[in-house]
Amino acid sequence: MRWLRLLVVVLVGLLAFLQYRLWVGEGGSRSVARLEQQVKQQTRENAGLQQRNDALAAEVEDLKSGEAAVEERARSELGMIKPGETFYRVVEPDGAAGTQDEAVTADGDAPADAPAPQEP
Repeated sequence: MRWLRLLVVVLVGLLAFLQYRLWVGEGGSRSVARLEQQVKQQTRENAGLQQRNDALAAEVEDLKSGEAAVEERARSELGMIKPGETFYRVVEPDGAAGTQDEAVTADGDAPADAPAPQEP
């Protein structure tokens, strides 16, 4: 009879130990949930990087296959024009007013070569 109680206590202890390992220990449900969250985050990051890689691959293919893409980049990034073309720069009227305000020095006087600001 005494050995039966001892066996029950040992089995209950073993059950408690296994339940603890299942819920809290390494490889338990908490760590599995944490790993699943990391997998989801990595999957999202990989999808974003894959889109970026696809866009870069398409751009490389476009640059290799045609002159139009090369010409577009030369015009936009390097400011190049073709022979015989005329370059026009469009200046906004608001930009001209901002340059007069910048012409005033730190002590409030206009430089000698700058026109004097007009009073309204």
